[in-house]
Amino acid sequence: MHTSIPAVERLLGRPSESLDARTLKVAQHIAKRKHISRNLEDASATPSTLGQRAADAVARFGGSWTFVGLFSATMLAWVVVNAVLLLLHGSTFDPYPYILLNLFLSMLAAIQAPIILMSQNRESERDRIRGEHDYEVNLKAELEIMMLHEKMDLLQQQQWTELIALQREQLVLLEKLALKGVLDASGQRGEST
Repeated sequence: MHTSIPAVERLLGRPSESLDARTLKVAQHIAKRKHISRNLEDASATPSTLGQRAADAVARFGGSWTFVGLFSATMLAWVVVNAVLLLLHGSTFDPYPYILLNLFLSMLAAIQAPIILMSQNRESERDRIRGEHDYEVNLKAELEIMMLHEKMDLLQQQQWTELIALQREQLVLLEKLALKGVLDASGQRGEST
């Protein structure tokens, strides 16, 4: 049985003009009996720019325990060096409220935040594409299952029709046999002259 877009329209209960592009794409894949799933890593193999790769690397490193450890060690070293200089020389390069350290931290945050957001935006786009692909695959699977149910119902209906016809034939034969048996038992069988 060849599946067509009208079958999909019937299953969805809407005409093809009211279907969105993704649903039409799924309907066409069903009509042509083509698979719709694909490896998205291969599909999105467009080469990324140097800036995109750098943003991904910064986001990866900025969200790691290595970064947290190095960041904590740097701040602790800053405070220790200032404390030692204060004890030994009576002055430091960044006195107690650590204004220079705060400046560096602010600059780091000001640079790091937009770079991480760029990487997250790219990841969000990849997630959106994955979500659309999952929707298409799920819709196709759902429609295929519905069509299989229809085929099974049709086959079952045909089998019931054939079974009822066969039973009718059997009843006719049984009636003939029963009638013949009654006639034979009563001895009224017609003899040829």
